[in-house]
Amino acid sequence: MSATSVFSGKVALVTGSSRGIGAGIVTAFAKQGARCVVNYVADSTGQNEKDGEAVAASLPDAVVLRCDVSNPEQTAAMLQSVREKFGGLDILINNAGILRDRTIKKMSEAEWDSVLRVNLNGAFNCIHAAAEVLRPEGHVVNIASVSGQLGLFGQANYAASKAGIMALTKVAAREFARQHITVNAVAPGFIATDIHHDMPEEVKKRFLSEIPLGRFGDVSDIVDAVLFLCSPAARYITGQIVHVNGGFYM
Repeated sequence: MSATSVFSGKVALVTGSSRGIGAGIVTAFAKQGARCVVNYVADSTGQNEKDGEAVAASLPDAVVLRCDVSNPEQTAAMLQSVREKFGGLDILINNAGILRDRTIKKMSEAEWDSVLRVNLNGAFNCIHAAAEVLRPEGHVVNIASVSGQLGLFGQANYAASKAGIMALTKVAAREFARQHITVNAVAPGFIATDIHHDMPEEVKKRFLSEIPLGRFGDVSDIVDAVLFLCSPAARYITGQIVHVNGGFYM
């Protein structure tokens, strides 16, 4: 997908887009003509805001909106701001997510709740608030994870949240079909982001040995899948989970 105007005139909101995969996705949409909304959640150091502003500064006519997607009121206000600024929304990418890995025996209630609240509730809150803002022929893509299928060790909260996103995707696809809005999910495997850089080297080597294509994924691998699902080429695809993992899960 090299044309610079594939998404010309479209409005795209990518949650959690101040860095990492989200930043890659929102930047790619802008390069292909979309008017974009960069979203970040406030943090104690203010770094997320700085990162979000930096991403938006490189994009034409981009808007930066602070919102904790786990908060229904903030999410509704964000979507209302999108409506007021752009008149509607064409593309919603639910990318915001957190990790709080720990074994079930050691996991606290707060660690369980926080991950489910951001990853799963956050996606629901955005879809719920966007229902009246998304225009016909629009697209929703939820970022899931291979962990939602495999249940990786130490990720009871994260795996459950991503499995929930897969189920939510299918329900939303059925309900939004009457408006000709497609809803799909992309489930990344091991992608070279800051989160995975922190894994111990022996763990990296073990997982790498189990990936048939012999490498960790790049952010661009996820970006390309998302762009495809929101393009005219995928107009008859909905309710699907697209696994992008180098063959780690088949």
